[in-house]
Amino acid sequence: MKVECDIKDVFEVTYSKLWREGLLLASVGLDGKYNAMAIGWGLIGRVWRDPIFMVAVRPTRYTHRLIEEINEFTVNVPGDGMEEIVNYCGTVSGRDYDKFKEVGLTAEKGKRVKSPIISECIAHYECKVIGKSKVIPDLLSSEVKRRYYLSENYHTLYFGRILSTIIEK
Repeated sequence: MKVECDIKDVFEVTYSKLWREGLLLASVGLDGKYNAMAIGWGLIGRVWRDPIFMVAVRPTRYTHRLIEEINEFTVNVPGDGMEEIVNYCGTVSGRDYDKFKEVGLTAEKGKRVKSPIISECIAHYECKVIGKSKVIPDLLSSEVKRRYYLSENYHTLYFGRILSTIIEK
């Protein structure tokens, strides 16, 4: 059963998974099509007096378009044994594949957002975008640009107000 909880109840498992195989960001477009994307970068904190999950999405990603359309997303913490699913969702594009169908993920209606939560995951954050910022190349070190931005495909940072935190009980 999935129940709402305090952020502190899922913080440790969230960061543990983020540092290992990554998390799954889920979104939906105006056409109602769901997508899941693997993320290995993200921050949970407090900004503008709100609990925030900040995610980084490159403009070339299908997910970027969906977040721009709906201004919402969910971050889903995969359970043990989901490493291959996370890898798949970080390898293929939702423009070309229905990732939910391809790997057997179940989209469950979010409690406070249109974007789905992924049933097979053990924890979820439902987020409403309240700010965004484009990475400014001139403000990055040459090392960061060399390591992460050779293609000059700079991320958009989405600041999602955490509306609901859910855990599998």
